[in-house]
Amino acid sequence: MPLFKKRTVGKPGEWYYCLEHKKVEEGPECPAKDRFGPYASRAEAEHAMETARTRNLQWENDPRWHDAPAGGRDDD
Repeated sequence: MPLFKKRTVGKPGEWYYCLEHKKVEEGPECPAKDRFGPYASRAEAEHAMETARTRNLQWENDPRWHDAPAGGRDDD
């Protein structure tokens, strides 16, 4: 049984990047599991994969992510 029965309805001007079709869409045409967004503009959505790649590199190189104490808390 699906978790959500209704399809998500987007707001005008919301843009998404569909991971399944590898294209930008206005409004959520594809399921949430297959998209990034919403983005404020088409241009932002067009750069979704680049943005994700950059963020992943930042997280992978963040010492707080890999060097947390055994309890899982940082001392920040």
